[in-house]
Amino acid sequence: MKTVQDDTGKRYLLLKRSEHASLVRDPQNGNECYVQNDRLEDLDSESALETAARSVSDPVKTLLTSVHDEATLGLLVELEERGPLGVRTVLDAYDFCESDLHGRLTVLTAAGLLEETEVAGERGYRITEPCVRALETIRVDDDEPTATAETSDASPSEPNESQS
Repeated sequence: MKTVQDDTGKRYLLLKRSEHASLVRDPQNGNECYVQNDRLEDLDSESALETAARSVSDPVKTLLTSVHDEATLGLLVELEERGPLGVRTVLDAYDFCESDLHGRLTVLTAAGLLEETEVAGERGYRITEPCVRALETIRVDDDEPTATAETSDASPSEPNESQS
């Protein structure tokens, strides 16, 4: 799969090329259509996977590429729930050593997910608006049923092969 661009600058994923037109997919909405070949240009500057990643909002993409473990994600969730927290409060309340916390705060601040602030006269951190939007996007809706380990692709009237 390759990335192509039409004469308006819109980027697509090339699915199939024929003599006169090519089948392309819009990575933003998944729509597929044919575009005349003379309107398309191959783009070597962006891989097909990078083009596909454009369908993810920038705040969520930043969150996904900057947060590498559950403890860091949990830190962002706690800062969202509790509001800005001082560094000493975070060190006292959670299982981070000072150097580990400093490293995480540095990465999250550089990514634009956190910003430094003052809390009770000391240095603290709060989440940014893009981080709020990203967390809202990925958060589980308590009203929606969630998949469990017991969920099966088999319909209720068809026994699962592992059960027979």
